[in-house]
Amino acid sequence: MKIGLFDHVEDGERPMATLFDERITFAKAADEAGIYCLHVAEHHQTPLNMVPVPGVYLAAVARETKRIRLGPLVYLLPLYSPLRLIDEIAMLDHLSHGRLEVGVGRGVSPFELKYHHVEHDDSRDIFIDAFNCLSAGLTTDSLTYSGPNYKYDNVPIALRPLQQPHPPFWYGSSNTIGSTWAGEHGMHFVTLGPHARARENIDAFKEALAKRGGPAQPKAEFPGGAAIGVQRHIFVAETEAEAKRFAKPAMEVHLANLNWLRAKHGVTGLTSRLNIQRGATFEECVADGTVIYGTPAMVREGIEKQVAELGINYLLTYLFLGTMTLPEALRSLQLFSTEVMPKLAHL
Repeated sequence: MKIGLFDHVEDGERPMATLFDERITFAKAADEAGIYCLHVAEHHQTPLNMVPVPGVYLAAVARETKRIRLGPLVYLLPLYSPLRLIDEIAMLDHLSHGRLEVGVGRGVSPFELKYHHVEHDDSRDIFIDAFNCLSAGLTTDSLTYSGPNYKYDNVPIALRPLQQPHPPFWYGSSNTIGSTWAGEHGMHFVTLGPHARARENIDAFKEALAKRGGPAQPKAEFPGGAAIGVQRHIFVAETEAEAKRFAKPAMEVHLANLNWLRAKHGVTGLTSRLNIQRGATFEECVADGTVIYGTPAMVREGIEKQVAELGINYLLTYLFLGTMTLPEALRSLQLFSTEVMPKLAHL
């Protein structure tokens, strides 16, 4: 099983330059610890995410790391010109020396989409059109494409990706519809949310992938060729009490950031969609399996249980969030990489 790292890069109420420097330091430590890939979210106009242009951030990380793979999870395709994104993906693939993994999606927040003049009800059709155009443009020297939203006639593609035919596509989904779509298109896949819902999504993905005949771009490092993962918030310390000391306030701020735009628009509490993804409190998140915290032994046992029950080959850890300081995150990563990861190698 491979271990990845996920990050929203939340607003930490400190200078942005300091925030970015700390996150790049953390990414370098993750690289040295043997983490497989750093995946970064894309959100807009919210303290949940201070890297709304993930390509710029990943370009900086790429120049400071050597082995860790890098990718947005996800590019919000309805907000991009496909031609512009083709160029960005190709640049990032070369800047990272072929370490790019491309996550794609439609966007879950109607508020963020609306700010960019995209209606949520239209976003799925726009996403599919953009994805088809992007896929075509990454595999040709001259793009001719005609769809409902995007049309190109014999446009030269001067910059091609380093990885051929293109960097691998990933899809993240918290529902069975998206999970099935990802399987039908042979993507690598990550889900999130409470244990039972995650299992439903994984089963839907696996069924669709099997019907397709396997992944479009198999990876030898994953059994069956496709990454099948779940995202979990992980907090590790020498004692359970110490882990809870920084985990609980970190999750409380993180959950508030997840709900920030809804609160701003007068949507009280967590929406049903968000409740599908995770609990509303730290204790609920622990109970539903989205948070695993404690000593290295406790965390290892929690992960082993979920791997066995979910049937995954990829664990996407969320190790640095909310109110956590850089020293807390680095210590948690150190304990995780030295005392937990080696004992998961048999999975």
